Amino acid sequence: TATRSKSSSRSAAADSSDGAALPRGAYSRIPNPESRSMKPSENLDTLSIAGKPYQSRLLVGTGKYKDFVETRAAIDASGAQIVTVAIRRTNIGQDPKQPSLLEVLPPSQFTILPNTAGCYNADEAVRTLRLARELLDGHSLVKLEVLGDQKTLFPNMAETLKAAKTLVDDKFDVMVYCSDDPIAAKQLEEIGCCAVMPLASLIGSGMGILNPWNLQIIIDNAKVPIIVDAGVGTASDAAIAMELGCQGVLMNTAIATAKNPVMMASAMKKAVEAGREAFLAGRMPKKPYVASASSPTGGLIGKP
Repeated sequence: TATRSKSSSRSAAADSSDGAALPRGAYSRIPNPESRSMKPSENLDTLSIAGKPYQSRLLVGTGKYKDFVETRAAIDASGAQIVTVAIRRTNIGQDPKQPSLLEVLPPSQFTILPNTAGCYNADEAVRTLRLARELLDGHSLVKLEVLGDQKTLFPNMAETLKAAKTLVDDKFDVMVYCSDDPIAAKQLEEIGCCAVMPLASLIGSGMGILNPWNLQIIIDNAKVPIIVDAGVGTASDAAIAMELGCQGVLMNTAIATAKNPVMMASAMKKAVEAGREAFLAGRMPKKPYVASASSPTGGLIGKP
């Protein structure tokens, strides 16, 4: 009796989702989901920036933390491999008498991404990144941002395009912060930037993705990685950016100013991974005004 009951249970479990029974012996060929443990990152393809692969698609900043200890703890929790540093605000060797961020985040463990936060014209930005290259022993990967005004921190696209061309001609690998204008984004790609980084909303606003339609146009027309930069406020914002097809997300304020930065960093890591997996899996089509039962309608009990 026990054998018959076990056999019946196995037969029922072997039924396919449309109600048809699997062939005899097919059940034994169904892989056991517990047969091996799979890490989330194993489901993800790598992010390639300037020819170098990265497992993490979350890029993080280093400002606004209470101290270097919290900075390191949050970045470890985020799993980020690329860490951006404001050269005009953070000591990475400019002042040998002060603690250097590189003591906490050594270049041997992280890709340091110097940025031009606080620059308001092309000449300032170019000078800042040339200084960064000297301080980092010829490091060529940089993040360009040229701001338009101190209130909105919106990018000055005319100066950004000018600086991008100069830096690319000077053999820098340029990741560039820009508006969500599809034309400007394409121009930056054509100049030779290795990644284009449109804002989701204003820097530090936490407003999330305000214009997903423009962002989608940029993604669909790009041949370089598109990485959302600025405006992310919480984990769902990061997941949405990745579900749209962004190659990555860069953030600072959302983590550093959270009540628990280390916990938020962990949440952002999971959100980016989940969003990327959802994009790769391909979401179901939206079907307004149409319902579809999730269980089979055939073979209902009591139905002829």
